[in-house]
Amino acid sequence: MVAEFDAEWDAVLEKAKVSKDLAGVHKLLHKWRHLAYAEMRDPRSYFRLLAKAEQIMRTGENPTAGSYDDMQELIRERLGR
Repeated sequence: MVAEFDAEWDAVLEKAKVSKDLAGVHKLLHKWRHLAYAEMRDPRSYFRLLAKAEQIMRTGENPTAGSYDDMQELIRERLGR
C-alpha cells in the first residue's frame, strides 16, 4: 500500500505545483485516511476490495450482491420505516 500511496502522492503533488490548487491533495488525503483506518481495523481489506473490483469488472457480475429490493428493505429497516 505504501508504494501505491507514494505514487498517487507524487502525481497529486506535481499537479498541485502546476495548478497552485490543493484540492487534489485534500481529496487524496481524504481517500487514504479512510483506507488506512479500514486497514487498521481489518488488515488486507484494501487488497480484498481491489480483487473484488477486478472480479466484477472481468465478469460483469457481483456474486455476493443483494438485490435492489433487498437493499431497499434493509434501508427501510434501519430507518425504522
